[in-house]
Amino acid sequence: MSAAPLKAVPITPEVVALPRKPAAGGLPDLVGLDRETLRAALIEAGTPEKMARMRTGQIWQWIYHRGVRDFEAMTNLAKDYRGLLARNFSISRPEIVTRQISEDGTRKYLLRVAGGSEIEAVYIPETDRGTLCVSSQVGCTLTCSFCHTGTQRLVRNLTAAEIVGQILVARDDLGEWGKGPLDKRFISNIVLMGMGEPLYNFDHVRDAMRIAMDNEGLSLSRRRITLSTSGVVPEIARVGEEINCLLAISFHATTDEIRDKLVPINRKWNIAELLDACRAYPRLSNAERITFEYVMLKGVNDSDADARRLVKLISGIPAKINLIPFNPWPGAPYERSDPDRIEAFARIVNRAGYASPVRTPRGEDIMAACGQLKSASERARRARGGEASAPV
Repeated sequence: MSAAPLKAVPITPEVVALPRKPAAGGLPDLVGLDRETLRAALIEAGTPEKMARMRTGQIWQWIYHRGVRDFEAMTNLAKDYRGLLARNFSISRPEIVTRQISEDGTRKYLLRVAGGSEIEAVYIPETDRGTLCVSSQVGCTLTCSFCHTGTQRLVRNLTAAEIVGQILVARDDLGEWGKGPLDKRFISNIVLMGMGEPLYNFDHVRDAMRIAMDNEGLSLSRRRITLSTSGVVPEIARVGEEINCLLAISFHATTDEIRDKLVPINRKWNIAELLDACRAYPRLSNAERITFEYVMLKGVNDSDADARRLVKLISGIPAKINLIPFNPWPGAPYERSDPDRIEAFARIVNRAGYASPVRTPRGEDIMAACGQLKSASERARRARGGEASAPV
C-alpha cells in the first residue's frame, strides 16, 4: 500500500501556542497534582487553611474543566489571590513541536516535555467516539520486534503531569473545553497504547488517570479508559484495584516460542502466567471484557492453527480479540497478513464465541497507526551529541 503524502499542518498561535514546561528550578506545576497535594501546596503558598479546600475545587475546575493556562483567567478568584498563585505556581502543557493530520482525520502530535525529550500522542476521530492514544514513557524498554516504538530506547518515565498534559493539549487543539455532561465530546475515550509500557510507570499512570476520571474536571468514565500492557504480570491486578479501567493485553502469539520473539517480555512472564493474571483480574466480567490485541503478521502468527490455539488459550476469560493488520514502518522485518487470511482467522475466532473485529488502520500516511509511533527524540539527541537521562 502506498502512503499518501504527509500533510504538515501549521500551528496557529491562538490554538496551540503553549507555554513551555518550567525549566529546572522554575515554579511548581499545578497540573498533575491530586486534590490533597494541590490543597497542601496552596496552604504552603499562603492560602488560609479554612479556605484551601474551596480554592482547590475552584482551581481544579479552571484547569481541568475550563482548560485555562493563566491564573488571570480564574475570574471567580480575587485579583490579589490570582497574583499570589502566579508568583508561586505555573500551569503548563507539553509543547507541540509538530501536528500532522492524516487524510482520514487522525491527528498526530509530536510533543516536547521537560528536558527536551519528545513523545507522540494520537487522536482518532470515529463516528461514535473520539479516541486519544497517549504515551506513558519516552521511548520503550520492551523491544517488541513488530513495533516501531520498540526500536527506540527508553529515556525515562513520564510524570502524571506529562501524561495528563497530552489530554489537555488535544483538548486545546480541538477546542473542547467547558462542555456539559450531555454535550458531544471530541475526546470520549483514552487508550494507554502510545509510547512505552504503562505498567512500568504504574504510579504516574494511575495518578494521571484518576485526574482524567474526576467528575469535576476531565470527567471521563473509567469504562472509557483502556490500559494496554505487554504482560507485566505482577502489576495487572493493580490496574483493576487502583485505576478501575478496562484492560487490554498486547498478545500477538499463541506459543511461547513465537511470543518470545515478538514480545520479549514473554521470557520473563510466559503465556500461562499472563493468562492466569487475566483470569484473576479484579474487574473481569462479561460487561468488562479483556481485549486481546493480536497483530496479524504474514506467515508468522496468522494460521488457522494459531486461531484455534488462541481461542483455546483464552477459554473461560470474558474477552474480545482485536485483530490488527500489521502497520509497516521503515526497515520492518514483517509483512501484513493478506486480507483473506485475516478474515479466515477472524471467522475461526468468531465461531468460538468471541468478538473479533479487524481494526481499520488509521493515520498510516502520517505514521500514526498502531505500532508505528516513534518520536524524533533519539535523532535530536544524536544531533546534539547528548545522552539520554536515566529513567525515573
